[in-house]
Amino acid sequence: MSSKEKENRYREALRYFENANEILRTKARKKDRYYEDGKYVRMACGTAYSGVLKAVDAYLELKGKPILKKKYARVSVDDYQKRLALIDKGVLNKFNTTYQMLHLNGYYEGLLNADAIQVGLHSFAELLDEIRPPGLQNITLDEK
Repeated sequence: MSSKEKENRYREALRYFENANEILRTKARKKDRYYEDGKYVRMACGTAYSGVLKAVDAYLELKGKPILKKKYARVSVDDYQKRLALIDKGVLNKFNTTYQMLHLNGYYEGLLNADAIQVGLHSFAELLDEIRPPGLQNITLDEK
């Protein structure tokens, strides 16, 4: 993978992260420790988890262990977990946290607890740090 392609993939995953945060900040309306509009929380969590998958795909490819996608078949979370377990348990833990908090709890279950959603976004930010290409160290993540 060329350095330009690494940078593009990183920026794409970062764009999903920023979009999710923007949706939560402007549309979900947080009151106390809970979001008020579940529709936008689900939208933000779905957006964020899509970005997580982009980040993990890029990470696996950088490590020489890409997941080969079969025609007409989805890649399962188990495929990601098995590959990440072979490479780095810390990254696997971050992935599992984003999967649980953003995909399952936030997107599917409609969890409105802002602290829980922020745990998932924080793990996403840590994943982004793992795949950050050299030369992009000056980019900071807005986790609020």
